[in-house]
Amino acid sequence: MPTGKAIAIGLAIVAALVIIDVFVPTLFPTALPDRAQDGLTLSISVLIEALPWVMLGVVLSIVVQVWMPADVLQRWLPRNAWARRAVLSLLGMFIPVCECGNVPFARGLMMRGLAPSEALTFLIAAPIVNPIVILTTHAAFGWDDGILVARLVGGYLIANLIGWIFSRHRDPQAMLTARFVDTCEQVAHEPGSPVRRSLVQFLVELRAVMPALVIGSALAGAVQVLVPRDVLLAIGSNPVLSILAMVALAMTVAICSNVDAFFALSFASTFSAGALIAFLIVGPLVDVKMIALLRTTYTTRVIAGVVGVVILAACAIGIGVNVFG
Repeated sequence: MPTGKAIAIGLAIVAALVIIDVFVPTLFPTALPDRAQDGLTLSISVLIEALPWVMLGVVLSIVVQVWMPADVLQRWLPRNAWARRAVLSLLGMFIPVCECGNVPFARGLMMRGLAPSEALTFLIAAPIVNPIVILTTHAAFGWDDGILVARLVGGYLIANLIGWIFSRHRDPQAMLTARFVDTCEQVAHEPGSPVRRSLVQFLVELRAVMPALVIGSALAGAVQVLVPRDVLLAIGSNPVLSILAMVALAMTVAICSNVDAFFALSFASTFSAGALIAFLIVGPLVDVKMIALLRTTYTTRVIAGVVGVVILAACAIGIGVNVFG
């Protein structure tokens, strides 16, 4: 993300805080300076939580781009498009990286020949369909209300739905940002030994994802102090509005999918099971931090389509659980 745009976003956030504080002073129980400090603390905590996973994802991306033989993916994956996406949906079981680290890893997979729609399938499935998330969700909820099963099956089906939708794109390369396409060209023609290429690619990937991670973390912190938590809790008993509230909360709090089940557990006595499931599906896939990271690779139109499908599908699953559960 260009520096000028990042500064503009930061100034817009500050302006929004000031305007809300001036015109609706009773909306929040604490003063603006305290909320600003809370927002900064939340932003830093999100950044610290995500940074190790991003670094791991970058390292795995380099392994794929530099050290893995070019034809391994094509030999390992099925030729049938549906079967390829089904296998890629389970790749997170073997590479349990947080959603933040999945983005650089998926970039590496595309540089090795994976189609943009196939990489999207992996990106959407991996934050949910992986052993760490399965274990933490079970530790939080057990088998109660089918939350664990609904989360896994929902994440898997949504990933394959998105992969199928975008596999029908007329021009797959048009799904990618110009900057990422240029990076692919640079990597393909990078001279030198594997060690040198690894170091160069490490810097390239960090320069691509770190600004997005910082901006996404800042947005997550700012939105949390802009949205009164009491408003969300007040509508928790409504079977439909509670789902929408938890979807909004999931997109703003930006908690790592490895631990978000314990955060959702704190709402179990107030919100319906369908709302909790919607939170656990939407958060890892399209929170503000993840959207910022996806923007390093995919165009705004593609990301908007992904967000729309994820939210509609998660709400449908949540409503179905509330009605038939």
